[in-house]
Amino acid sequence: MINQIGTIQTLEVLRKIETGYVLDGDILLHHNETDTELEAEQSVDVFLYQDKKGQTVATTQLPSIQINIYGWAEVVEVLPHLGVFVDIGTSKEILLSKDDLPLFESVWPTKGDKLYVSLGKDRKGRLLAIPATEGVFERELFEPAHENLLNETISGRIYRTDREGSACITEEGYRGFIHHTERKEEPRLGELVEGRVIEVKHDGTLNVSLRPLKQHSMGGDADEILLRLEENNGIIPFSDKSDPEDIRGTFNISKAAFKRALGKLMKEGKIEQRDGKTYLISK
Repeated sequence: MINQIGTIQTLEVLRKIETGYVLDGDILLHHNETDTELEAEQSVDVFLYQDKKGQTVATTQLPSIQINIYGWAEVVEVLPHLGVFVDIGTSKEILLSKDDLPLFESVWPTKGDKLYVSLGKDRKGRLLAIPATEGVFERELFEPAHENLLNETISGRIYRTDREGSACITEEGYRGFIHHTERKEEPRLGELVEGRVIEVKHDGTLNVSLRPLKQHSMGGDADEILLRLEENNGIIPFSDKSDPEDIRGTFNISKAAFKRALGKLMKEGKIEQRDGKTYLISK
């Protein structure tokens, strides 16, 4: 444990030099990494990391995130060939490898998103940010939700995303799952999303929808259908009899939502249906 990078240590000042201080183990504490004047034989709490030369150095900026200690870190840079760099609260920004990110870059976190991480090391001994697993969230942050949250609006960070859906966690520690049918677009890892609780499960977790209520979503779905009609010379090969999977694959909404939107447009006299197709009515 002594002088292990990625941890906070209490070390003694051996001597002062022009560029800073030499601590136990000949570790350099640069003037830029402390705002306190130190004296020889004084003990100081420091966080240890490696500089660009691979040497172990110290800072008095003490992060909450360390080896095997988790916390929220903000994404500060995205490099597609490497991964993303996160701010753990020191001058040293830490890489979270692309190997620990989703396969598709479209759902990678962007600058300003936050990830729940600890620190680890790569094969060369360099510090890496390590994302928390499902077990870590359950052990460290999980709080069972109450029944009175049903239909309430909540905000949460996405901490897992895949084809089936996305998992999020709120500031209160409630864990939510967003099924792929309850979102128009797949949210990014680390993104803060706002959704509506559609089920409080027996284990205290939530099912969440990122879709608006039916009466609110109808107008948006209708506008999208109109846009499709305008882009396709006033005709689309869909009607209220179309296959639900074909509708979802094209419009990313359920057949029920599609039928509601068509009904709205027909009531307004903007469209008509013939032979399994929908036509825009020219005014």
